[in-house]
Amino acid sequence: MRYYIRALQNYANFSGRASRKEFWMFQLFFFLIYTATVVMDVLLGTAFENGRGPFMGLFSSATYLAHLLPAISLLVRRLHDIDKSGWYLLLFLIPVVGPILLLIWTLTPGTPGENRFGPPPQD
Repeated sequence: MRYYIRALQNYANFSGRASRKEFWMFQLFFFLIYTATVVMDVLLGTAFENGRGPFMGLFSSATYLAHLLPAISLLVRRLHDIDKSGWYLLLFLIPVVGPILLLIWTLTPGTPGENRFGPPPQD
């Protein structure tokens, strides 16, 4: 939980580095919270219809938007940990290949020792 809180506290910090553990723990807690809000939207009837069933609703949309900037800054810091520029997150715009490459990079161990983005993250 401390990694999740740390990511939220550093929501506008695009410098430095983030470890794999910090990145994936944030993703896990976001997934759990988001899933709970989707269920809440369905139970409360606040989910939007998309023709095939319930879609994002009031609470899940608010949760997603609240986590968007912290998730982006954390991804930038994660890319810094593997000595890549944060601008590489724009690869996400390239269909199929971009997201797969970003996924592989988030799973890659960080560079040992200090790199051009600073000292290694403290877990």
